[in-house]
Amino acid sequence: MAILETRAFGLIAAMATVTIWAGFMLITRFAVQSDFTIEELLVLRLLPGAIVMLPWMWKLGVMPPKMAWPRAAMLMVGASAVFPYVVSKGLAFAPASDGGALAPGMLPFWAAVAAYALAGEVPGPRRRAGLAMILLGALLVSLWPILKGGSDGAWRGHLMFLSGSGLWAIYSVVFRQSGLSPMQGLVIGLFWGTLAAVPVLFLSGNVSFSSVPWPDIWIMIIIQSFIIGILAMVLFSYAV
Repeated sequence: MAILETRAFGLIAAMATVTIWAGFMLITRFAVQSDFTIEELLVLRLLPGAIVMLPWMWKLGVMPPKMAWPRAAMLMVGASAVFPYVVSKGLAFAPASDGGALAPGMLPFWAAVAAYALAGEVPGPRRRAGLAMILLGALLVSLWPILKGGSDGAWRGHLMFLSGSGLWAIYSVVFRQSGLSPMQGLVIGLFWGTLAAVPVLFLSGNVSFSSVPWPDIWIMIIIQSFIIGILAMVLFSYAV
């Protein structure tokens, strides 16, 4: 019974995460088409959350477990900085509906590939059939603009969605193997993601907030940092 309850809570956490990610796609697409730059959004995602989580960083520690450096790097900056930047960049080229289909939508497929490559997990026949359907759906979403003769550059966004989804899938497998708790995974990612990415983002020259009203900045901090960056990350890690 306890195992069933744990699985049920995990499924609920996963569905809640996907719901938040859907909001992330819509809100980020709207933001990058209005006054925000992608670099500004990532700063608002990382810095406020890192400040709020400082007590937990001190308590839980921010050093990843001993493992090969590519896996440690994925825990440190993959989910906190690289994934959101790549997907947000894609939303500058392609609609949020495409992003929802190709980023979280393709996650089960990439997760199965990553689990096979990193952990030797082989999906059963039913899972393979489901994964094939996911891949077919992604191909239809990606090829449709080409087939209808569109030339708006959406394919760039599609490639970024697929790349970001693949990176997230690798992170998921590495996190599962690490033995970290959801809160440990969160603080490690926030600390190192902020430390590594925020200085680079400011040096890019695309972070000034000069054309953004303060109320919009506060709203984006709540959504990007606290809801998407912290809450969704904890829910996803619990589901994993």
